[in-house]
Amino acid sequence: MAVRVRVPTPLRKYTQGADEVNAQGDNIKALVDDLEKNYPGIKERICDETGKVRRFVNVYVNGDDIRFLQNLDTGVKEGDNISIVPAIAGGN
Repeated sequence: MAVRVRVPTPLRKYTQGADEVNAQGDNIKALVDDLEKNYPGIKERICDETGKVRRFVNVYVNGDDIRFLQNLDTGVKEGDNISIVPAIAGGN
């Protein structure tokens, strides 16, 4: 099952400039692994060395932050909207 994943501008260098890509998997972990298979180097920008989503990266399924769901085990299905969003920090 393919799911569309929205890719933020800083990660588009891994997707040849595409702002949306297809990925396969039943949950976010599988999607990230599939993204890495097709777009090498992208996973280390999303996940840390322990495999968890980096602190400054937010992943949403249908507008819900996976941190408030089942994190990387959050299930996905065809038609879901997946977004990877880097956290934005402000100034003073």
